[in-house]
Amino acid sequence: MTEIATANPPAATTMPFRGGGFEIAPRPLIAAASLVLLLLAWEGASRFGLVSDLFLPSPVAVCAALYSIAADGTLWLHLSASLTRIIGGWTLGTACGLALGLGMGIFSAVRAAGLPIVSALFPIPKIALLPLLILWLGIGEQAKIATIALGVFFPTAITAFSAVDSVPRNLIRMAQSFNLPWGAIVLKVILPGALPGILAGFRITTSIALILMVAAEMIATRHGVGAFLLEAGNLLRVDQLLAGVAILSALGLLISLVLSRLEAWLLRWR
Repeated sequence: MTEIATANPPAATTMPFRGGGFEIAPRPLIAAASLVLLLLAWEGASRFGLVSDLFLPSPVAVCAALYSIAADGTLWLHLSASLTRIIGGWTLGTACGLALGLGMGIFSAVRAAGLPIVSALFPIPKIALLPLLILWLGIGEQAKIATIALGVFFPTAITAFSAVDSVPRNLIRMAQSFNLPWGAIVLKVILPGALPGILAGFRITTSIALILMVAAEMIATRHGVGAFLLEAGNLLRVDQLLAGVAILSALGLLISLVLSRLEAWLLRWR
């Protein structure tokens, strides 16, 4: 019986691999198809009279308005002004917010002094400070950039502080047990561990910067996407209004693409 059992071993079975880790696979065709279907439904509703062109022009009319403002130079005039403000304000607010947030995450004295101030000032709507900033800085670009910077500064500081605070303490203790100097622990343990949370916060702060840019341009400027939207709304040019919204959407997608590439480059070690 033993010889028979040895001569005829049981057939091997292949077990499926179960450790995929919930990896998100890209589906570019599904993304493109969903957008195309939405535009086709919108165009069909407009052509068959289901919606009024006065309130919701068709995508073809919006594209025609977008081409018109691009051809006469209006688009580039407003877009260049808006890009200057959002880049300047976001960069300034991010640099200051990272400095304070990392300081609060690493140093006890900075946390004790900075966290109550940040918590008290963060809930204030930053666009409400624009008249005060205009009084202090004048009606030029400084007030608009300062408004965007303030709106970016507080969430960046809180995100950086929380990201540093969430780095596993056992990794820091392990580095200390190997007698690594303080600077090496910060550069090789704390900053890499906090980087995913900081980069995730960038997606939030860029959206905040975009919103504040539009709001500031609607209040105190002649050039910019926000000023263009306000003028189109006052003149009931709904096609141009939606063209401006499409510009903001494209700008948001471009920012998201840049941040995705930045994340892929900085977090390539994961």
